[in-house]
Amino acid sequence: MATILAIESSCDETSASVCVDGRILSNFIANQTVHEKYGGVVPELASRAHMQNIVPVVDAAIKKAAEIHDSPFTIHDIDAVAFTQAPGLIGSLLVGTQFAKSLALALDKPLIAVHHMQAHVLANLIADPKPGFPFLCLTVSGGHTQIVLANSPYDLKVIGETIDDAAGEAFDKSAKLLGLPYPGGPLIDKYAQQGNPLAFKFAEPQIPELNFSFSGLKTSVLYFLQAQQKEDASFIEKNLNDLCASVQYTIINILIKKLKKAVKQTGVKNVCIAGGVSANSGLRKELKENGDKNGWSTFIPAFEYCTDNAAMIAITAYYKYLNKEFAALDISPTARAEW
Repeated sequence: MATILAIESSCDETSASVCVDGRILSNFIANQTVHEKYGGVVPELASRAHMQNIVPVVDAAIKKAAEIHDSPFTIHDIDAVAFTQAPGLIGSLLVGTQFAKSLALALDKPLIAVHHMQAHVLANLIADPKPGFPFLCLTVSGGHTQIVLANSPYDLKVIGETIDDAAGEAFDKSAKLLGLPYPGGPLIDKYAQQGNPLAFKFAEPQIPELNFSFSGLKTSVLYFLQAQQKEDASFIEKNLNDLCASVQYTIINILIKKLKKAVKQTGVKNVCIAGGVSANSGLRKELKENGDKNGWSTFIPAFEYCTDNAAMIAITAYYKYLNKEFAALDISPTARAEW
């Protein structure tokens, strides 16, 4: 039996989870609302909030797991401590890393370092139905956009990625141009449901192979809005739903086109999505419709496993534990890290 306590602190969510033999017993997340008035995550404020949240969140995760566990359970019963080692905001990562290292040392338990983006992919293994290997995963977040070929929990290969901005950033920056508060991505999704996705046309960069680009889209939205507002200062207000629908349609279209290409190139028809943007209702709907149309088996994580969370760290650490992939206590977090 393997019981893992996992900690996630890569950005502005402090999360802890307990996993027993691949089954998630608890997954607590403390969000940080302090960043809303700044229009984005402030790294120094994020790390301070992690310091305040980490002990209560870990305590809550342990207590919840004890309620569900088949026998009496305390923090001393865990077999390993896992944490997000990279990538992310270095101050935020440091809080989680130092806490995990201290706890592992105090309990004399192994330490497991987890790559945040690999964990997003393996979040698809948390709940049934699970994809069989091999599978393709479109991983879309505020900082990353990738297509990953997963041959096993230990063999994950990036076969396509953004050459500049991420899709999540394109959502949030477009939302800012539309005057929407941070975080803007979920608001675009909300207003898009009432709009016409074909009302306005924005640039779709033509990037070779399976790579992405979203910087041109943001520029296209900016110039279009500037031109329209010169003629009508209230253009955005009058057309907000259609603008959100058109922006969302363009971003999703870029993503799905590349995913189709990846399926064709690899022949793999088990297709998943992951990352914060995978919570977007339009993307989830489009993936399912394309799966039905093209004969794919599609898999979409529950909403709580799409955004940053410790359950995805825990499930990744579980497989690392089985493979005896442990980290030394002198390991350091890294803001940017290749797979």
